Amino acid sequence: MAKQRTRSKVKLTEKREHSFFGDVLKYFDHAAQFLDHDPALMEQIKYCNSVYRMRFPVKNDEGNIEVIEAYRVEHSHHRQPTKGGIRYSIHVEQDEVMALAALMTYKCALVDVPFGGAKGGIKVSPRLCSVSMLERITRRYTTELVKKNFIGPGIDVPAPDYGSGEREMAWMADTYATFYPTDLNSIACVTGKPISHGGISGRREATGLGVFYGVRHACSYKEDMDKLGLEVGLEGKRIAIQGMGNVGYWAAKFFHDGGAKIIAVSEWDGSIYKEDGINPDELLKYKQETNGILGFPGSVDLEGGPGAALEVECDILIPAALENQVNSDNAHNIKCKILAEAANGPVTPEAEQVLLKKGVLLIPDIFINAGGVSVSYFEWLKNLSHVRFGRMEKRYRATMNRNILDAIETASGTKVGEESLGLINKGADERDLVYSGLEETMINAYDNIRNRMMETKGIEDLRTAAFVEAIDKVAISYQHLGIWP
Repeated sequence: MAKQRTRSKVKLTEKREHSFFGDVLKYFDHAAQFLDHDPALMEQIKYCNSVYRMRFPVKNDEGNIEVIEAYRVEHSHHRQPTKGGIRYSIHVEQDEVMALAALMTYKCALVDVPFGGAKGGIKVSPRLCSVSMLERITRRYTTELVKKNFIGPGIDVPAPDYGSGEREMAWMADTYATFYPTDLNSIACVTGKPISHGGISGRREATGLGVFYGVRHACSYKEDMDKLGLEVGLEGKRIAIQGMGNVGYWAAKFFHDGGAKIIAVSEWDGSIYKEDGINPDELLKYKQETNGILGFPGSVDLEGGPGAALEVECDILIPAALENQVNSDNAHNIKCKILAEAANGPVTPEAEQVLLKKGVLLIPDIFINAGGVSVSYFEWLKNLSHVRFGRMEKRYRATMNRNILDAIETASGTKVGEESLGLINKGADERDLVYSGLEETMINAYDNIRNRMMETKGIEDLRTAAFVEAIDKVAISYQHLGIWP
């Protein structure tokens, strides 16, 4: 029987130093000084357009009524539909959902996804709910959104977030379809669905893969790596990851397969360290068997609980858990060269100033974790077009590649090896196209942000550059509506 672990007394930091939305406003105000748009337009962009707070009754497994608190926030309608995940957590609050909705607006703008930002939250702990209870809550939440016109393929498109996944999205899509049974595009009302229910290949690993593509590209600039005392590329780089959930696992796997070493990992029960590298697949299997990561064979359990992995000396640190993890209490103990914010808001503004003074290259969340919404956009397009990516052209491309290869072999008199033949004589399937599209998205977005930083006097960090780039794009969209000159 698999052994079970008790919860560590040391918990992940859950309370922010101050308002999360206040942090976003602070970043906005700092970036605004580098732009010359109408003050009224900047005021429109800055705050949330619609905030829906709801309370609804749900019968629990014992037959008693529980009242559930939930939210849906639409930050900006400069592009529609709005887009954003739904967080299932007992710590959900309006300030947090507003902050995440605003970040989604800027994130979508950075990666050229034509959505406004939104976010949702249900104040419930998935760990403490049965599957049937979660289903009742999810379906009732969807019903409340339908009542107020806060969901729809062209209105507002939710997705998974912390505590939710494919199962919850399937429930939401099914509930929405009961209200609009003749809507041909109803399946596009949410993304992050199971493949069998209109999902897209590659969505599950999208955020982690986007983190990998973004960091790998950042490490390709010799000038930047020289400043950090690092070699170009990922080979041999030491990585510490906080969080072994969906994002953390996939990021760890892609970095591991890309030649980097995962030397430290943290989860709810604590942190582990292994100098010669941790295999993410083996760690995930161990976690599933034991309900934790402490005691992983060959590793050392670190003192300090889930936050200990953050303070390990490494080349790249990836907080992939909750917000507020790197704060004024531990920022001076961070010993990385690059920090990539795979989570939303893991570094507070106070901590960021400490890290920047130490010369850390901080890659901000509104760029580096945009892989999820990028692939959600691909899923939304797939649902609206009603055809799987690659279906129309895969065989045609494979045949064309084969014909070109035959011509080359005939002209040169040289046969191509079996391994090379398999790579060349292949048409792209849906996953190939999703990966390719995501890689292109992350590379272009990083280059735009870096160029903005290099070309704008006074901008010295990537977060400020990212906010300036995003706000400028949103402002231009509003101007094209003819409301502002």
